[in-house]
Amino acid sequence: MEINYCPQCGKSLRSAEIGGRTRRCCSDAGCSYVFWNNPIPVVAAIVEVDGTIILARGKEWPEKMYGLITGFLEQDETPDDAVRREVREELGLEATAAHFLGNYTFFEMNQLLLAYHVTAWGDIILGDELADIKRVPVERLKPWTIGTGPAVRDWLALRRHQGDPYS
Repeated sequence: MEINYCPQCGKSLRSAEIGGRTRRCCSDAGCSYVFWNNPIPVVAAIVEVDGTIILARGKEWPEKMYGLITGFLEQDETPDDAVRREVREELGLEATAAHFLGNYTFFEMNQLLLAYHVTAWGDIILGDELADIKRVPVERLKPWTIGTGPAVRDWLALRRHQGDPYS
């Protein structure tokens, strides 16, 4: 992300060496603003419904691209509350306790993914952000290499070694 003006004082930003990295900071000597560009925390849900995993396609995504349910945390919200809210907002489903799987870096989007497995129930009603979903039987689910794919890989490995750890 490239920003050009200081959100605190409106002066132009310049590049400078800060904390061992080149960062954008305010050109005004009296302003201390630094654009740190820290990764954004995002929750991701492996949503299981009746032995299938729900994969979703965002409205702006290519037609054959599907992924997990994801979303940003809201202010004053815990990650496990956020993942259940996202499942409700995007799929219209109620989710049981969210089981934390791990955190995953998604460098391409400057995100830190907090991945969970949830079991959900109800009738699927697509939220505003989704174009389509597909149900994939757990035994046919295959991980992908970037984004939420490593969380799927780890969850599948956990199931192979321990059976369903959350049943």
